[in-house]
Amino acid sequence: MKYWTLSEADIDRIAIGCGILGTGGGGSTYHGLLRAKALLREGKRIRMVRPADMAPDAQILGIGGIGAPTVGIEKIPEGSEGVRLLHALERHLGRKVDALLGDEVGGGNGIAPMLTAAMVDLPVVDADGMGRAFPEVQMTTFFIHGQAVQPAALADADGNVIVVTDATTPKMLEKLLRASTIAMGCTALMTTAPMSGEFVRRFGVPHTTSQAWSLGDAVMNARAAKEDPVDAILKQSGGVRLMRGKVTDISRRVMAGFTRGKLTVAGLDADAGRTLTVDIQNEYLIAREGGEIITMVPDLICIVDSETGRAIGTEELRYGLRIDILSMPAPVLLRSEIALASVGPRAFGYDFDFVPMGVSADAPAVPHYKEDA
Repeated sequence: MKYWTLSEADIDRIAIGCGILGTGGGGSTYHGLLRAKALLREGKRIRMVRPADMAPDAQILGIGGIGAPTVGIEKIPEGSEGVRLLHALERHLGRKVDALLGDEVGGGNGIAPMLTAAMVDLPVVDADGMGRAFPEVQMTTFFIHGQAVQPAALADADGNVIVVTDATTPKMLEKLLRASTIAMGCTALMTTAPMSGEFVRRFGVPHTTSQAWSLGDAVMNARAAKEDPVDAILKQSGGVRLMRGKVTDISRRVMAGFTRGKLTVAGLDADAGRTLTVDIQNEYLIAREGGEIITMVPDLICIVDSETGRAIGTEELRYGLRIDILSMPAPVLLRSEIALASVGPRAFGYDFDFVPMGVSADAPAVPHYKEDA
């Protein structure tokens, strides 16, 4: 088996990339970055494995946060929520889990499975179910392609654990977990039903941790060379810059366990005179200019600091921020007809169909995988 054993320098790059892929959501990467480095300094290891290298009958568990980003940035995790989830599911299943992954690579959820994996010495699969972040549980390529709805579990920082043994649909599972998350204070860690290695290989978005690392590496290299980190992101991702501008208005509220709102940005420099608005539901969903929709979910709308290339989450937006608004093509698996029914504009209540921007392509694995020592 070939593994990629992460260093602190890898964590720095992955955190930057997960922030960009978060499309405003997925939670802040900062706490996860600090916690991952602390675990490495304690002698723990974080090992990545490619989906193609997993045994077909391996049991793989997805782990990630659920709740409102505006709450998650202030309410710090206790740290062992993932271990309690893992043990609760293993007791229910009567067998051990072989590897973990993130249901979504975006934001702090791209690092969350690494923390639990380091604590119990399990590998983490270099794949996820979104290739970005989405606000609702059922919006993964795994559920879109038939992942079992139960068992699933939820754990909070106070020691509460809920195991869902029956749910009629993925959407019903979302409602059950969302209501419980609100009771837990609007932020918690969750897991959905274990998946086989073969299932993850077929329906996971491949090499998204590698993609995050490559984006972070491009940003760090540009900063070191005193070049434009936003240009580096675009070159690495194949995305486009929608606008460089200044935040002039942000309406944002926590409603039913989500952060919802609208962002208004006035153009600067070459974009002076333009105005862009972005709809928010935990993530950036729709960008408009002059009433015309210019990019839409599931394609990625990413907002980064114009000077540093650091991703700006929905919870961080404030008047006067100088930002670049970028768009990147969604992963191949998100643009199929069956996927768009769950993650396209109509799944968020909009009355129009998806129009793609750019060409989708799966990310390659980084060349860091080596035979286990």
